[in-house]
Amino acid sequence: MPNISAVSLWSNKREREMFDNYADLFAIIKTMEKLEKAYVRDIISPAEYEPACTKLIAQFKTLCTSLKDTVPDVERFMITYKMDCPAALNRLVVSGVPATVEHKSSSSSDSGSAVAVAECVQHYITAMDSLKLNMVAVDQVHPLLLDLLSSLNKVRMLSADFEGKVKTRNWIAKLSRMGAADELNEQQARQLLFDLDSSYNAFMNALPNAS
Repeated sequence: MPNISAVSLWSNKREREMFDNYADLFAIIKTMEKLEKAYVRDIISPAEYEPACTKLIAQFKTLCTSLKDTVPDVERFMITYKMDCPAALNRLVVSGVPATVEHKSSSSSDSGSAVAVAECVQHYITAMDSLKLNMVAVDQVHPLLLDLLSSLNKVRMLSADFEGKVKTRNWIAKLSRMGAADELNEQQARQLLFDLDSSYNAFMNALPNAS
């Protein structure tokens, strides 16, 4: 048999690191697809699903930051490597939050309670104060909005189309398409602060109707 020499994908350390990162990105996308299917099929519980999903989203965002020059479009990366992972694409790129947060039922035992309302107020104030302190990096803003959306979903009196929920979901989706180290520009930060302030006022105005 003829001698077959090994073909290396890289010619230097930098290229090797890039392909290692490609492999990690591929693995995260595939794992998320499996996780989403397992959750939909009730193979794992929401309590198991949510932290695992949150961890994968965080890993994905961190990795995308280091690959932003070579992988500017994750969907194109998936097409190139023939990855049929629509659920992962939706969760990682479009939604950016676990399904348990995005579609959380408002019928939990603490819904509408004073504790749930207090959490919302706390998360609103924290998010607005952080923006005023110029904490505008994606990895700083995203978790604050995620906490806010989770707390809003616990309040029974708020409908699914309550402006605070809609605006928060939209911002989370927008941030999910950015890298973890990316920063909101001055216009974006100002708009987010305005949206938070207006939805906070709407939330406070809705409180007397809770009874």
